[in-house]
Amino acid sequence: MSENTQKLWGGRFTGETDTLMHLYNASLPYDWKMYKADLEGTKVYTSGLQKLGLLTEDELSKIHYGLNEIKREWDEEKFERHPNDEDIHTANERRLGEIIGRDIAGKVHTGRSRNDQCVTDLRIYCRDTVNEKLLPDLKELVNVMIKRAEREIDYLMPGYTHLQRAQPIRWSHWLSSYATYFTEDLKRLKQVLERFNKSPLGAGALAGHPYGIDREFLAKELGFDGVIGNSLVAVSDRDFVVELMFWGTLFMNHISRFAEDLVIYSTAEFGFIKLSDAYSTGSSLMPQKKNADSLELLRGKSGRVFGDLTGFLMSLKGIPSTYDKDMQEDKESLFDCLTTVEHSILIATGVISTLSVENKKMAEALTMDMLATDLADYLVRKGVPFRETHHISGECVSKAENLGLSGIDKLTIEQYKLIDPRFEADLFDTFNFEQSVERRDATGGTAKSAILKQLSALQAEL
Repeated sequence: MSENTQKLWGGRFTGETDTLMHLYNASLPYDWKMYKADLEGTKVYTSGLQKLGLLTEDELSKIHYGLNEIKREWDEEKFERHPNDEDIHTANERRLGEIIGRDIAGKVHTGRSRNDQCVTDLRIYCRDTVNEKLLPDLKELVNVMIKRAEREIDYLMPGYTHLQRAQPIRWSHWLSSYATYFTEDLKRLKQVLERFNKSPLGAGALAGHPYGIDREFLAKELGFDGVIGNSLVAVSDRDFVVELMFWGTLFMNHISRFAEDLVIYSTAEFGFIKLSDAYSTGSSLMPQKKNADSLELLRGKSGRVFGDLTGFLMSLKGIPSTYDKDMQEDKESLFDCLTTVEHSILIATGVISTLSVENKKMAEALTMDMLATDLADYLVRKGVPFRETHHISGECVSKAENLGLSGIDKLTIEQYKLIDPRFEADLFDTFNFEQSVERRDATGGTAKSAILKQLSALQAEL
């Protein structure tokens, strides 16, 4: 039997495919990951053919038996790939013919094209990956951060703008901030899933199904929320791939910023946290080093995911309507994106659940100049306009610096009154970091009550 008769498209061709062209064209080395989706889709599709009378009940039973055997082989890593297996669809159909005979196996493709078959598989694979891996893993990451924030809510640290000490906050407030980002990512992923969980199966190559198959039946049996209403769109739409990878890029942007903060906080200069040995490495030359490689990899792999998206967009942007082979580029980039994101979530969860917090170092990093805004607020409460108090507080900071004092709390009441006579002795009550954070008890603030509300709201979102 010639090579071409083994291919789903081989009857038109009499010459053999160039060896390099076969390798260039083959996608089995990476699309084998969709074997469960492919077998599931074929099971349901053949049930649809049986409803039309195009398969007998006995033929359907044999087909389903063969598909179950193939799944067992894949699950047990015993499936033998052949050189002419172009993709997962070809491989599974070839193996089905070996198990139940080619006469019956040859019927499974009746009215179906690889155009609707491959994109059906891909949508099922994406849905399963989101539901079975990304959503539960992301929920666990947020849960870990919430629990840690509740447990360590008394720890104070500097908050930063422009990477300069700004105002005191709680460590839990920092944890809550990234838990908020990741919860928004979780909600956004659910929305993406809702949009792409539509069935293209039964659209044929591009023009629709010639035997009137019940596409709504196929969609329901495969767990889709409906069908894609236009057959041209059904086979050629890859917006869901782009959107899912865009979701991955945005999530990895959040992960990268999260990692960057922790890299900074782990340095000797800051010393706010210490990473677990499980998520650190050493130096090949300097024995004293403990490197935050887990965090650096999280930061670095964000660029990889960004590249997956932009690379596929370049492949997609210029192709004409309906299916074109360029679309085969969707899988490697998508699979890499999803795997990288999944692993990044797991690593981030491991890092945040095992690091130790040096709360004394955090407290030591708090300086009185960070309460300059509180000093301005002190005068606001006495009826002075904020723009005026902002200027007055700045004068106090400048005066303390010019006198070589360690902080604005070291100025005397007489020196304060020379700057502004409305200062009273009770201004020194302002210089308390705990009271500073507790004053900010409005929704979203860094007071205990405000943080606990944030954490409770995040928990409810999960």
